[in-house]
Amino acid sequence: MSHSFGIAIESLVAILLMLTIGYCMVLNNRLKRLKADEHSLKATIGELITATEIAERAIGGLKHTVRDVNENLGNQLTAAAQMSQQLKKQLAESDNVFRRLSKIAIAARPVIGPDPAVPRVSAAKAVAAAAQAFSERRRPDGLAA
Repeated sequence: MSHSFGIAIESLVAILLMLTIGYCMVLNNRLKRLKADEHSLKATIGELITATEIAERAIGGLKHTVRDVNENLGNQLTAAAQMSQQLKKQLAESDNVFRRLSKIAIAARPVIGPDPAVPRVSAAKAVAAAAQAFSERRRPDGLAA
């Protein structure tokens, strides 16, 4: 009995050793896959770091470009506002000149009475009215417009 008991125990140990060897082979395969995944993960992380650095440089360039555009746009807006004021002044002055020219034209035109052949206003009065309209055209600096 002791001999068969020893064989049974050794058989059990042999079976357990074979199970252990099989489990070690499974673990070895899993470790190989884990190492392969680790290498691919390291490569992916390296690519991500490179892409991040490129993006940071691009963002820095964009910030610089935005700053330059804001400065240029500010200068252009200031110049446009000044140009707008100049145009407003010139339009107001052109309105004044147009009104004065209209007065001169109206004053120079003889007024026709009931008989179309005989004007009611003499030529001297028309010249005086034209001179009056011309004198209203004087600018503050003393020159006629």
